[in-house]
Amino acid sequence: MSLVVKELKTLEEMLEHIDVLIELYPTLTMDEYIKDLTDMLPHNYGQVAVYEDEVCLGLSGYWIGKKLWCGKYLELDNIIVRSAARSKGIGQIIFDHLAQKAKDNDCNMMALDSYTTNYKAHKFFYNNEFAPKGFHFIRILKKDQIR
Repeated sequence: MSLVVKELKTLEEMLEHIDVLIELYPTLTMDEYIKDLTDMLPHNYGQVAVYEDEVCLGLSGYWIGKKLWCGKYLELDNIIVRSAARSKGIGQIIFDHLAQKAKDNDCNMMALDSYTTNYKAHKFFYNNEFAPKGFHFIRILKKDQIR
């Protein structure tokens, strides 16, 4: 298995892989995805994808930002590996690539959000030196808009 990591930099490159996102968000439409990416791209949003023979097996969005409490950081967003490609190291390749990107961009830390019931992912996150340091509180204002 020859795997290649690629940074997706344009809207068009990201749109090509909506099928991967639909595994996590089955109700996501192309129109919604276009609107979301159009809003996100000007705010330091990017994606990284792992391919085998030109087929995207997994991807993650990421943000590079800055906050008063931690300084510069990289936040992983929507880490998705196709169900047929899980347990083949794709997630680890994504994590390793983004960890290097965080270092290259002089980030002080990496962060991610995960649902409290996503136990299998939690084990993976712990194994990659992530640890919960607080709570991410939310107040839902439009329930029908949450995927």
